[in-house]
Amino acid sequence: MPFLGSFYGKPMLLLVLTTLMWSGNAVASQLAVGHVSPMVVVFLRWAIVAALMSMIAWGELVASWKAIRPHLHSVSLMAAFGFSGFNGLFYLAAHNTTALNMGILQGSIPMIVVLGAYFLYGARVTLVQFIGILLTLLGVFVVASQGSLAVLLNLHINPGDALMLIAAVFYAGYTLALRNRPKVPALAFFAVMAYVAALVSIPMLAIEYSQETLVWPSFQGWLVILYIAICPSFLAQIFYIRGVELIGPNRAGVFVNLVPVFASAMAIILLGEVFAFYHGLALALVLGGIWIAEKFAWEKQFKKAGG
Repeated sequence: MPFLGSFYGKPMLLLVLTTLMWSGNAVASQLAVGHVSPMVVVFLRWAIVAALMSMIAWGELVASWKAIRPHLHSVSLMAAFGFSGFNGLFYLAAHNTTALNMGILQGSIPMIVVLGAYFLYGARVTLVQFIGILLTLLGVFVVASQGSLAVLLNLHINPGDALMLIAAVFYAGYTLALRNRPKVPALAFFAVMAYVAALVSIPMLAIEYSQETLVWPSFQGWLVILYIAICPSFLAQIFYIRGVELIGPNRAGVFVNLVPVFASAMAIILLGEVFAFYHGLALALVLGGIWIAEKFAWEKQFKKAGG
């Protein structure tokens, strides 16, 4: 994306903005309740993104089609699981579990990415990097439990938790698969992903219709959908693809732990929730963990380069 200039070459900034927009998605989901049903959100968000990609990336897609076509099966699986599947399971889980459980389970994505990178690619995880990941994960637990050990000890498994864990596995798998995506421009690649995600969402929409739970958006529902389509679904996904391309899935996955921290801050600012000590503690743990993991990775690369 040449029009973004040097900004498009700064993975840390891209990934922080990605998690910020994903956090906004959590707030938007709360605002959507009663104004639009979950599968309608999933379908419309990807239908809108597909339309946007047709307008701005059709030329790149046509030029890159010969390179994409041999990988169409794997790209389709990435879109089905990482986009439509994750979104659908996320919204379904919200009806069967608590925000506490969802926060904890979503925070497991980086750990799943690390394990997947180790088993699939033989990626080495050093002790220092592992400590950094544990710190960020601890920050997620602090946010999700509101700083209460008693809350954590009283957790129980329910169907919603199982759905959220499957969703986390889906997105971790998508993150790992980005490492071997076709070597084509990001816009062309994302266009195909958006088309597939929109198509896969249609059966999900049909199921919701058959269960008579489908609710088309009100005016507020449309505002929420437009935000979700443009920010978390369009810009954030492109930034995330680029971030993984620049620093790899293992390191990029750590940034997912910022989502519950940013989401908490947005809830305080936009939804009027009260700021508590554990918010500050969680923020320090998450940012500290990312700093440790990133600093060590940077120093290692610098030494290899002869610096």
